[in-house]
Amino acid sequence: MTRPTPISGFPEWLPPQRMIEQYVIDHIRRTFELYGFAPLETRAVEPLDQLLRKGETSKEVYVLRRLQAGEGETDEDALGLHFDLTVPFARFVLENAGKLTFPFRRYQIQKVWRGERPQEGRYREFLQADIDIVDRDTLPPHYEAEIPLVIGDALGSLPIPPIRIQVNNRKVCEGFYRGLGLTDPEAALRAVDKLDKIGPEKVAALLMETAGADDQQAAACLRLAEISAPDASFADRVRALGVTHPLLDEGIDELVRVVETAAEHAPGLCVADLRIARGLDYYTGTVYETQMIGYERFGSICSGGRYDNLASAGNDRFPGVGISIGVTRLLGLLFGAGALTASRAVPTAVLVALPTEERRAECDRVAAALRGRGIATEVAPSAAKYGKQIRFAERRGIPFVWFPGAEGGGDTVKDIRSGDQVDADAATWSPPAGDLRAAVAGA
Repeated sequence: MTRPTPISGFPEWLPPQRMIEQYVIDHIRRTFELYGFAPLETRAVEPLDQLLRKGETSKEVYVLRRLQAGEGETDEDALGLHFDLTVPFARFVLENAGKLTFPFRRYQIQKVWRGERPQEGRYREFLQADIDIVDRDTLPPHYEAEIPLVIGDALGSLPIPPIRIQVNNRKVCEGFYRGLGLTDPEAALRAVDKLDKIGPEKVAALLMETAGADDQQAAACLRLAEISAPDASFADRVRALGVTHPLLDEGIDELVRVVETAAEHAPGLCVADLRIARGLDYYTGTVYETQMIGYERFGSICSGGRYDNLASAGNDRFPGVGISIGVTRLLGLLFGAGALTASRAVPTAVLVALPTEERRAECDRVAAALRGRGIATEVAPSAAKYGKQIRFAERRGIPFVWFPGAEGGGDTVKDIRSGDQVDADAATWSPPAGDLRAAVAGA
């Protein structure tokens, strides 16, 4: 068999990296639950027509078909792997509305698949951590102000670079475009969303080509997109542009609330940035994009927004707001920069040395006693010289080696980093709290 080669865009972490990923997931999960979000996991596939219903994603969806189609199966039966967790969640809400209590708060930490070009920090299979709040018929705007606070707590206490959440409100943009006289504000939003990728000159040309803007209107759209502020002062700058529309006023008021709420909870966490649009069509209010300081060139690691019509069918309507942390994206960037490390390569805190093979059962009992008290322990693989067993522990980062007593003598345990060795009993001894589990640290 030839040596296998990796498949581009489908990351597989080494054990220390996987331990870091689990640490991050656990921390995010605990934070979500502190805010009252309930866990949920939806199926990996959705009907293809549902996945293609919202947003420009047709080129990114992986279609799922059996190698040999069954009798009666047609293309209309095709399933697709979900490319995000919002669309499956909206479907779940519609199917289970009678069993849910509203407003419903859920979190979901799950893999998704997206057929985009792999590059640093971008993958075809990746883990997302989502939160959403949905309500029946109406959703008060104060929930849009709460979402950044959750993300600030979830990511702010991890050993990663500081984050900055850029917020905008699509009502601001749409109201501004309508006040200018543009008849296709959605096309204008899609054009402005490409500002970072293609620059202002090409965006201006795109506005004229797709949104029907003239030179002056395109220039006004770009002036709006230039506005950024860490406080509510952005509102005066928008109004100074001289454009009026009721939807614009509504969007400004909602965005002011988000920025001021965030500033009170965590100064510097949020900044109003009016070039943020988000490309998916289902967003209708506040939108979020999050950057790690020092990694801005890679774009957003956490995005989302308000949607009013995604979860709707007939007279049933469940507006919501949510945001998604790109866990694999975030970690991939930090792993690539060597900016996250684990203190050891395995969960093991203690290696029980093996004097002889005849005493393996005795060593197994010591290990079982330590495990029963929550201390990750393994027994040495062979009865080699103690120096070799210690080197085995060192290579894996195991901090303590347990030595069974000889001829009825007491056991001892050694911190192989400092060389300190003390008498120990498996029923009472514990490592320091900081050594009980592998520690995760930033660069």
